[in-house]
Amino acid sequence: MRSIPGNIERLLVGKPESGKPLQDFLAARCALSRRAAKAIIDGRSVWVNRRCVWIAHHELRTGDTVEVPRAVVSAARRQPGSDRSKRTDPGTEPQKGLSPARHVRVLMETPDYVVADKPSGVLSCGDPKSVEMLLRTQLRIPTLEAVHRLDRDTTGCLLFAKTHAAFMAAVEVFKTHGVKKVYYAIVAGRFPHAHETVNAPLDGKPAVSHITREAVSPDASLLKVRIETGRTNQIRRHLASIRFPVVGDRTFGLKTARDPRLMTARRQMLHAAGLELPDPVRKGKAAVRAHSPMPADFRQCLKIFGMGK
Repeated sequence: MRSIPGNIERLLVGKPESGKPLQDFLAARCALSRRAAKAIIDGRSVWVNRRCVWIAHHELRTGDTVEVPRAVVSAARRQPGSDRSKRTDPGTEPQKGLSPARHVRVLMETPDYVVADKPSGVLSCGDPKSVEMLLRTQLRIPTLEAVHRLDRDTTGCLLFAKTHAAFMAAVEVFKTHGVKKVYYAIVAGRFPHAHETVNAPLDGKPAVSHITREAVSPDASLLKVRIETGRTNQIRRHLASIRFPVVGDRTFGLKTARDPRLMTARRQMLHAAGLELPDPVRKGKAAVRAHSPMPADFRQCLKIFGMGK
C-alpha cells in the first residue's frame, strides 16, 4: 500500500464513534458545521476505506478509515458562518474561490468576440457569479454571451460573443463542427496507445474524441484530446468508457482508490487548452484563436504523478 500524502487528512473511526453518520463524524473531527461537512461529502471528496462515499448518513463502523484532502477541509472552515472561518491553517494556500471582484483573464479579443481563461469552481453562464456575468462587468459589455460551456470544474478557453448577432453566427459554426477544440486530461492508469480514437455515441448522438498520449507514468497519463463533437461531458464519459477515467472526476471516474494520490485532486483534471474557429462575422479575417496555459493545480497533479517538474 502506498503511503498517505501529507495533504490528505486520515481519520480512524474509534469504538465510541461506531454507528455515527459520516456527516456528523466529519463535522466533529474536522471542526466543521454539519452543513459544511455535507457540502464536502456532496462534492465527492470523502473516501471511506478507499471508496468514495457521497451519502451523508453513511453509517461508520469501528476501524473504518475516513480520508479527505486537507485543502478541502481548510477551504470549508473559511466559508462564511464557520466558527473557524477567520483562521488559516499553516501550509495551505489561500482559498481560490471566485468572488464578484475577481479579475478574469482575457486570452484574446476581436471586435466581436472574447476568449476568456475560465477558472475552476465557477459556472460558464446562468449564474450571478458566472464567468459571463463577471466579464460583463469587467469589460463593460452588458450584451456579452457565452457561446458554449465548460463544466464548473473544467478550466481554460471559453468563447464569448459581444452581441447577439455575433453569438448566433458563432453558434452556426459550432453546429457545423467548424471549431477546433483541444483539451488536456490527466487520467488514471498507464495509457498504452500513442494515438486512439473513441467513436461512441452519447445520448443517442454521434460523438468522436481523438486522443494523443503526451506523457505517461506507471500510475497516470497526460492525454491531449481533440473533439469533433461537443456532447455533454463527452471527454470524461469517453475516457471513463475505455477505463482511463479523468483523475478527480467524482461522477464518471474511479469510485475506489488504491493509490491515495488519486484522492488529492479537488476537481477533475481537465483543461481546455486550445480553441480555434474561422471568424464567424468578418469572413476572411484572421481566425479566432486562443491558447490557455495549464493552471497551477493541473501542473501540481502532473508533478504528484511524476510527469512534471
